[in-house]
Amino acid sequence: MESYNYFVLARAIHVIGVVLWIGGVAFVTTVLISALKKVPDTGSRLDLFERLEGKFALQARIVTVITGLSGFYMLESMNAWERYLQPQFWWLHLMTFIWIVFTVVLFILEPLFLHRWFRERAIRDSDRAFALVHRMHKILLTLSLLAVFGAVTGAHGLYLFQ
Repeated sequence: MESYNYFVLARAIHVIGVVLWIGGVAFVTTVLISALKKVPDTGSRLDLFERLEGKFALQARIVTVITGLSGFYMLESMNAWERYLQPQFWWLHLMTFIWIVFTVVLFILEPLFLHRWFRERAIRDSDRAFALVHRMHKILLTLSLLAVFGAVTGAHGLYLFQ
């Protein structure tokens, strides 16, 4: 198979990874947390959140690795590292930043202390804890969607900054 075909496969895998990852973040942000904030029993709210979000965390870990590897492969195969020095590829910077944030949260912060920290906070004041986690998810979702927007427009030659 030609290297171009490998590139096309890497891009397809990358896009599928982004769809599963950011689509999951969108679901957690716009549906799951919003619905859970309305559950009156705070104990049930926390338990349900941990069960459902825990399932997504595994998916998110897998697809962030796949997305990172496929993105690295595409950059390497195009020898496009200099794009990090060009402002018209702002979305590449944002995409990389989002990937780093999620990777650090999913693989380092959450297992080490974030899960326990959120649980303790939610037991003390569920409404404030869920409002905080909802706000953080909204920020990350907004930045993620902006990166997707920039990547799609940039991949088709529309550069907002030149």
